[in-house]
Amino acid sequence: MENVQAIKQRFEIIGNDPKLNRAIEKAIQVAPTDISVLVAGESGVGKESIPKIIHSLSHRKHGKYIAVNCGAIPEGTIDSELFGHEKGAFTGAISTREGYFEEANGGTIFLDEVGELPLTTQVRLLRILENGEFIKVGSSKVQKTDIRIIAATNVNMIQAIEKGKFREDLYYRLSTVDITLPPLRDRGEDIHLLFRKFASDFSYKYKMPPIKLESEAITYLVRYRWDGNIRQLRNVAEQISVLERNRNISLKTLQSYLPQWERQVPSVVNNKKAESDFSTEREILYKVLFDMKSDLTDLKKLTLELLKHDNKQVVESNQVLIQKIYGQKKSESQEGNQPTNITNVGLVPYDEHNTSTIEPAFEHTLENIEQIEEQEDSYLLAETIEEQDLNIEENEIGLIKRALDISHGKRKLAAKELGISERTLYRKIKQYNL
Repeated sequence: MENVQAIKQRFEIIGNDPKLNRAIEKAIQVAPTDISVLVAGESGVGKESIPKIIHSLSHRKHGKYIAVNCGAIPEGTIDSELFGHEKGAFTGAISTREGYFEEANGGTIFLDEVGELPLTTQVRLLRILENGEFIKVGSSKVQKTDIRIIAATNVNMIQAIEKGKFREDLYYRLSTVDITLPPLRDRGEDIHLLFRKFASDFSYKYKMPPIKLESEAITYLVRYRWDGNIRQLRNVAEQISVLERNRNISLKTLQSYLPQWERQVPSVVNNKKAESDFSTEREILYKVLFDMKSDLTDLKKLTLELLKHDNKQVVESNQVLIQKIYGQKKSESQEGNQPTNITNVGLVPYDEHNTSTIEPAFEHTLENIEQIEEQEDSYLLAETIEEQDLNIEENEIGLIKRALDISHGKRKLAAKELGISERTLYRKIKQYNL
């Protein structure tokens, strides 16, 4: 059995972080077996290396190795891609097709972004894990396959199970062994090593002198968060290698290539994904608007009752509503350091021993009954306008545009920010012609 250092050299893995070494050790230990493995880690940490290590050290190394990005396959065709289909099973199925599980028989299949699988597909996958059986789309014949499944995800699977987006039984079947890769920000000593490796590779690729960082730039490089992990570090190294004529990179130059705003990418294990700021603001705004609309409706109802019935009787039967409105008006007046004048809303505190206070408060209202009835249509118009402002489609378009702006047009990051799958986001973009 090969040791950790030999595996690193063979698969060009850079770094000496203890968590990284432990992940590679676990991959080496489980490779000779056929048990399923779930690789967890943030987007961009290099999860695709672990399945390759396991396959190359297993007895299946001479069989096929197929990597499938579950998040990139449309929901309507994913069953056909994974399990195959019979001729005529659906429109466009002009011939019988073998799926990935049939094609990789005797080998290993790597299901990347397994958390994006639809629930119906999860049921089919569970059957393969339990007894190796599957049925092609449009067929009734049960087929067998001898395959090893390795899955990877950057989704918090426990939260996905709680929300009903992932089957609990499938999760425990996939995660017979968990291998978690640490984010780049937790591998401080490895960051500069990786940057130098990338700089050397791009120097050879573009036939240019390698770039070198000054001491202050190295310190900043190591302390930066790297939300995009290794993928982000590699892109930055490539940009600097191509664009900078001065091959000695200062702190100021390095900072110009790094975003100064920090945003936590979706975390994987035991960390709750924070709700986006604009989503929280939207919920608060909706609540305030609905509360205002409810208060206005109650106030209008009470006013009409006072106009049509005996004032004393109506006030006695609506004490809770009167106190609610009066308390809000009083609070607003105190905050503005202005004297409270409850007659501004057509109400006065009710005194059961002195009903004469009711009449002055509504004297001006009784004199203008006809004006209030004429303005009824205006109130309805105002409510209609308010409801139009709460149009779900317009707000959804606005949220999608803002998420795409924040993620600089990267649909995958925008989908994570919105809490939806990349397929759903793609469908929404096409639907609204964004």
